[in-house]
Amino acid sequence: MKHKRELEQKIIEQIKGVYDPEIPVNIYELGMIYEIKINDDMNVHILMTLTSPNCPVADSLPLEVKEKVKEVESINDAEVEITFDPPWSQDMMSEEARLELGFL
Repeated sequence: MKHKRELEQKIIEQIKGVYDPEIPVNIYELGMIYEIKINDDMNVHILMTLTSPNCPVADSLPLEVKEKVKEVESINDAEVEITFDPPWSQDMMSEEARLELGFL
């Protein structure tokens, strides 16, 4: 179990390197990552959203997340699922993201 928590932290660090091109904050701090699951085969399932359904990077952003996660040592594969339930809102942003964007 400890190993999976450590892996999840490494995955989060990788995801923090992915940015929404319209907002200068990483997608993790924006609250766009809803769930990270690691199964026993070291395959990762990421449930994430986009800032809007017609986001200009709707095709490339999930692919970028998948590639970043697959770079983590010990991870076999990654799958990224997009959902709009619940829809993303500014309330999902971390305090750090709100501060960065001047919302605090």
